[in-house]
Amino acid sequence: MVPEHSVVVGVDGSRPSLDAVAWAAADASRRGRPLHILHAYVWPEVYAPMAAPVLGPYEQGLREVGAETLAAAENRARSVAPGIPLTTGTPVQSPVPALLNASEHAGVVVVGHRGLGGFAGLLLGSVGVQLAAHAACPVVIVRSDERPDGPEAGRVVVGVDGSNDADRALHFAFEQASYRGVGLTAVLAYLWPASTGPADMLPLPYDAGALREDERRALAESTSGWAEQYPGVDFRLVAVSGRSAPVLIERTAGAELVVVGSRGRGGFTGLLLGSVSQAVIHHAACPVAVVR
Repeated sequence: MVPEHSVVVGVDGSRPSLDAVAWAAADASRRGRPLHILHAYVWPEVYAPMAAPVLGPYEQGLREVGAETLAAAENRARSVAPGIPLTTGTPVQSPVPALLNASEHAGVVVVGHRGLGGFAGLLLGSVGVQLAAHAACPVVIVRSDERPDGPEAGRVVVGVDGSNDADRALHFAFEQASYRGVGLTAVLAYLWPASTGPADMLPLPYDAGALREDERRALAESTSGWAEQYPGVDFRLVAVSGRSAPVLIERTAGAELVVVGSRGRGGFTGLLLGSVSQAVIHHAACPVAVVR
């Protein structure tokens, strides 16, 4: 049973999943939440022609591997946060459905950016992508790579665009920054006005500084409520000319965490995960939180 509002972390024995356990344990400790470590697996089945599938001969071995995986994860968690309430689960289910079910009760679900399966050349495993698109709570994807320094080093970064998901992302980002005792940077990317057809727009002189200030003012208005609720957070606004994904990814260098909404204002409304969110979870230089 998954404790309500717990920090749930999925493990499979890989190094990225143990890094996710360390991140999750620290987050649970900071926020006073229980930690639930989940290791999901399915039984192998052997099929004979014209016969029903039978259980493979590996049941005991899988149980032992699962127990070892959970023990290693629990040891990692205890080394980071010795006193946190900790439970474990080993559902006989594929990882994605198991974690999606857990997300119905969890406060956040945490996974590593790569697991044991799949193709090693991929930047992000399929479990992280599917969770980011479908989970019922925020999802954090933890990268274990060394992070380079950058302009937002040691801070939480959040992408904003005025959408409902961006407002929820702001709430999550402020909460994370507050519990960590670090600053928060809200980033808004904007593009220059452009003509969409002949005679659609006359050539007009644009003042780069004035346009940036207008965007920054709009950003300040959209974030003022959250900033007032968290007066102890060193909050700053950044409005940058450019496309959202590259601008936000550049700001992740050295950051503690980058937070994005699952959907922004642009693109196709039928998509469960927006193009900016997808780009960030594949290319960010720090852990990524996707808030639905």
